[in-house]
Amino acid sequence: MTLSPASVLLPDRTGLSDEIAYLRAAYPAAKWQSHRNYGELTAFWLHVHASLREQTARLDGMTASFREGRMAVGAFQAALVPGLNHFLHHLSGHHGIEDQAYFPKFRALDPRMAAGFDVLESDHGIIHAGLEATLDAARTMLRAFGMPGDSRPAVDAYAGTSHILFAQLVRHLADEEEIVIPAMLEHGERRVS
Repeated sequence: MTLSPASVLLPDRTGLSDEIAYLRAAYPAAKWQSHRNYGELTAFWLHVHASLREQTARLDGMTASFREGRMAVGAFQAALVPGLNHFLHHLSGHHGIEDQAYFPKFRALDPRMAAGFDVLESDHGIIHAGLEATLDAARTMLRAFGMPGDSRPAVDAYAGTSHILFAQLVRHLADEEEIVIPAMLEHGERRVS
């Protein structure tokens, strides 16, 4: 799929147009929880997104602490490896369920949603590439810790790669919520569950 203009692509995007997030104005975020169609699936979706945001903040903070000398190498490794592994599996699983189960159901509800889900599916591809790059950078960094010499270049490379991934994910989550949550409120959760 080719998206245009380039401003809808995740690395350059600062938000979604009203044309893509066409239900956003009718369902402002401040009123989501009080809507009659706000139910368990909607709450769970937002909970998963909040959890992913917390994980990115924790991993980013941990890396910053290590780079600033507030965390020893051993403690950083002991926290990073399981934390990053859990995050990668959590995110991959969440996107897999969306791509295979939920997004096709949303598309079937209303053809106007197609452009929004094209954007979100494109995001998933970009984020997956970022996941792989972050994992590669983490492996390189962990190997560098066990070798003589300065590991800072590998640490800096991991920090930069992971920070880009985390920033793109946070943008994606916000944009996805502006498409998915209003759609659930408009059509009801049963239509997509």
